[in-house]
Amino acid sequence: MRTSLTIAVVLMLVLAGCAQAPGSSTTTETTQPATDEQETDDGSDGDGDSGTDEREIIKPADPEQDALGWEDGYWYNETINVTPEDGLNESELDKVVARSMARVERVRGLEFDERVPVEIQTREEFRAEQGNRSMSPDRRVFDNTKFESLFMIGEDTDSIAVQNSNSGSAIGGFYSPSEEKIVVVSENATTPQLNEITLSQELFHALQDQKYDLTSFNQSTRELHNAKDGVIEGDGNYVDYLYERRCTQEWGGDCLTPQSQPGQGDGLANMGPYLLKFQPYSDGPAFVEEVYEEGGWEAVNALYEDPPESTEQVIHPDKYGEDDPAEFSVPDRSGDGWERMTFDGRPNYASVGEAGIFSMFMYPYYDSEGQTQIVPAQEFFNINESTGELRSFDPLNYESDYSEGWDGDKLVVYTSDTTEQNETGYVWKSVWDSEADAEEFVEGYREVLDYNDATEVDGRENTWRIEGEAFGDAFYVHQDGDTVVVVNAPTVEDLPGVWEDAPAEE
Repeated sequence: MRTSLTIAVVLMLVLAGCAQAPGSSTTTETTQPATDEQETDDGSDGDGDSGTDEREIIKPADPEQDALGWEDGYWYNETINVTPEDGLNESELDKVVARSMARVERVRGLEFDERVPVEIQTREEFRAEQGNRSMSPDRRVFDNTKFESLFMIGEDTDSIAVQNSNSGSAIGGFYSPSEEKIVVVSENATTPQLNEITLSQELFHALQDQKYDLTSFNQSTRELHNAKDGVIEGDGNYVDYLYERRCTQEWGGDCLTPQSQPGQGDGLANMGPYLLKFQPYSDGPAFVEEVYEEGGWEAVNALYEDPPESTEQVIHPDKYGEDDPAEFSVPDRSGDGWERMTFDGRPNYASVGEAGIFSMFMYPYYDSEGQTQIVPAQEFFNINESTGELRSFDPLNYESDYSEGWDGDKLVVYTSDTTEQNETGYVWKSVWDSEADAEEFVEGYREVLDYNDATEVDGRENTWRIEGEAFGDAFYVHQDGDTVVVVNAPTVEDLPGVWEDAPAEE
């Protein structure tokens, strides 16, 4: 999936005091492509000369058999006769898709097994489709509680609706492994247009699926989803980056890049879920690039056989293969009237990983429009020193003293039919590399509580209370060495019912 950085960049840079997002889109130009004789030693396709001003259609001879960089009658470096300004008809779309497939092969060094259908949707059509996505009531409660625990989406708001709204604004295209089709989102509603850079990434996801079966990866929690996306989206966005560079250099601008870029819509409903889900799109390409520079595409291919076990391993590449998450459980210590939520075929807990915990600490910056910085903004943004703008490649640092040292986290949700509105509680257990790391997490968590106007409860050790509809609950925070347990319940009196070790009134 191609998730647009445009929205995030604009919001981040406005808050950071910069005037505009880095870079700008260009109109489509068709020029003479480089030939094989022009290739450089590093595998690029020439010196970036844009060729002649007059359009010249070049059609190299077809190979005798399928070749890398040639698909369905088109070479990666030949021009195609299309007029994208008025939208692509069926035959034009076929040409663009075939050449883009050839270009993806050329960049990545992998051969497509078969062609994948491509559909263009308007932003309005895509938003309507996202808005119709549904989830079972139990899963909705579970998801709501997860984002409530991160202080991103209050219990008075539907987290699924928020995420669907975010997706409708931020996603530029996606590949569906179950349907084996690609959808590219167009910002132009009257003459839907295709962005070739978006197309290239979705084609590569189809190629990944053909070679490595994307449905085989365990992405059953947000942490596992982001960890595996460190490779899936990391590789995809790295290919995307290389593809776009060749568009502006070796292929002389001969790529379809509409003026309206994905994500320039009405903005995001909530930056919190976006921050959490964006992590592999920022850290993943840098992780894959480091692997590529050390061992080439063969080393990157090997990642699919042994993908990262955590977002920690993508945020800190030196921990990949060296620091697997801890194995632990969250025992049920609830009392009468409280029942742990369970699901068939899925984990009975949530896990957000280092990426999610960092996002919790970063979110107040956006929620307060820059007034509160639990994690300093200057540590989060990767600024290009020469331009003063956010880097387009690896733009964000998901690192902080409060979240570093993560070794595992699990959040279990409880429901009660004895409270007024059948409310929920939760137990969030996290394990850290050291006692000092656990202490730093607790310090940061207390700052989050303070940001949300929590007050300490007299007579209850390490217990806080927040008033209000969004996060109005009681909280108990307990550290024991390298382990931290956060307990949440609707009232202070309910805390021992959710977790019997929570202190009763003294």
